[in-house]
Amino acid sequence: MYAVFISGGKQYRAIKNQVIRLEKLNGPLGTTIEFNKILMISNKDSIRVGTPFITGGIIKAHIQNHGRLKKIKIIKFNRRKHYKKQQGHRQHFTDVKIIDINNIEGEI
Repeated sequence: MYAVFISGGKQYRAIKNQVIRLEKLNGPLGTTIEFNKILMISNKDSIRVGTPFITGGIIKAHIQNHGRLKKIKIIKFNRRKHYKKQQGHRQHFTDVKIIDINNIEGEI
């Protein structure tokens, strides 16, 4: 069984007991959070798609880690024009472990 949900403007595919790296979420380590913007839930023999979201569907997850990714360098450069611009960025992330996928409105 898996589900597709939205968090931070991006879509993620979740399976029970899977660890997913998301955009940074506010919340201390060890807390349980719920995602209710579920787009699709799939079982072995059936698929349920929301319009746009599934009403009553909840994904429960456990916050495991906060951190920052490796630094990336953004370089803009025009040769022979005396133009060079550099910038760096480190993206914040949160690792969550999927505890449970519930389909409250009706079983698939």
